[in-house]
Amino acid sequence: MMIFADAPMKTILATLRARVAQRDPGTILVFAAPDPDRCPGCYAGETFEYEGRSYRHHSWHAWARLAQLLDCRMLTPQASQSPLVTVRFQVLDLSHSFHDDTDDKYTAQSHFGRIHKLEEPDFLYHYQQALDEVSIRERKRMLDLGVSRGDELLLIDAMTAGSQPEMIGVDLDATALAVARNALPYATFHEHDINDLDALRLGRFDLLISIGTLQSPAIETKTLIMQLVQNYLDADAAIILGWPAARWIDGELLPGPRVPHYPFSEMGLALKDIHWIKKYLQQHRYRVRIFGQSYWFVVATRIGTTA
Repeated sequence: MMIFADAPMKTILATLRARVAQRDPGTILVFAAPDPDRCPGCYAGETFEYEGRSYRHHSWHAWARLAQLLDCRMLTPQASQSPLVTVRFQVLDLSHSFHDDTDDKYTAQSHFGRIHKLEEPDFLYHYQQALDEVSIRERKRMLDLGVSRGDELLLIDAMTAGSQPEMIGVDLDATALAVARNALPYATFHEHDINDLDALRLGRFDLLISIGTLQSPAIETKTLIMQLVQNYLDADAAIILGWPAARWIDGELLPGPRVPHYPFSEMGLALKDIHWIKKYLQQHRYRVRIFGQSYWFVVATRIGTTA
């Protein structure tokens, strides 16, 4: 078993990266490291003494993040000889991901259909923040583009209990919409191409939501945003848009989005779209905030209205 008692992170990273590259999916890598609980309040790389020997501190968060960066999951640590603990990484199966699916990619039965974003604390925390920013309890009519199973609307339903705002969702996948209709029977869902919204004659809304959809190559993002702002939003409307800054692999949410033809995470295209949208909305008297981690949320409210 590998022992990293006083090793710096550069040594640990190089060693584990080489081991992971040689292992099949499901393989478990086992190593011993100083118990982070032995040095509460220590920063990464600080040392502490135990029975005359020096040990280098890394937090549980650091080990969990390292597992993610190496495309692994961190398994439950086990006891070892004090002051060490046994840390275990399991190599992920990179083929178990909706990002690489081709047929029926977004159906309710797909890898994507197994994802429950509201059960990921990072997504939930920042999405709730976005809903608070737009004063969700005051919104009466909302449009969700790329609604899928309706997860984002389910949280709104819980947060607006009693007021029952009008909810309309648009998506191309019939199986996902069937799940949404069952979960939100009073909402309206359309199986339709987002690029052809005019055919639906939807009217105007005081809240627009689109999360994890605008980055699709099938969406004409700039044209769609201009069309929505000019033709679909009330004068005091708010907007919540979301871009994935992470990817789901083999059940795990890993940092960094999936980009075709890149062996690593690349955020350039998302940043370009977000920058353009921010400038455009500001020109139309929106106050724009951007925040989040696994998803980047662009939240816009009209200047001069309550937010």
